[in-house]
Amino acid sequence: MNRPIAVFPGSFDPITIGHVSIVQRALPLFERIVIGMGVNTTKRSMFSEEERLHWIRGSFAAHPQVEVMPFEGLTVALCQRVGATFIIRGLRNSTDHGYERSIALMNHQLAGVETLFLPSLPEHAHISSTIVRELIANKADVSALVPMRMTAR
Repeated sequence: MNRPIAVFPGSFDPITIGHVSIVQRALPLFERIVIGMGVNTTKRSMFSEEERLHWIRGSFAAHPQVEVMPFEGLTVALCQRVGATFIIRGLRNSTDHGYERSIALMNHQLAGVETLFLPSLPEHAHISSTIVRELIANKADVSALVPMRMTAR
């Protein structure tokens, strides 16, 4: 029996060790995980699409069952395009849960796609891309928070 395909969506601006942990913990459950890097042309990212794709691909180079692709639009449209029946989301706290639950219910209504929530490991619960960007903007060392070598901008 083939295992299902999942999508792990996000902006990954930048990818963090928390993101990597969620994907690695979900890998045994799925035949393939597609990391969908959302591209929002109305939102200014700190890092270019090329940088983010490079870092995500580098983070999973040892995992051939992980595919990385940029996408625009709804996550469920990406799921339909790649044949995914699951969306993976990491939860750091109860605020994440409330927000993500509403989106999961809408995704299920729109396309019948299920969302699998994985709680962040305690050592990653405080890490977010937003915090990492703020640290980088203030020239702080983020090497313990990201899976790749980055230089402060």
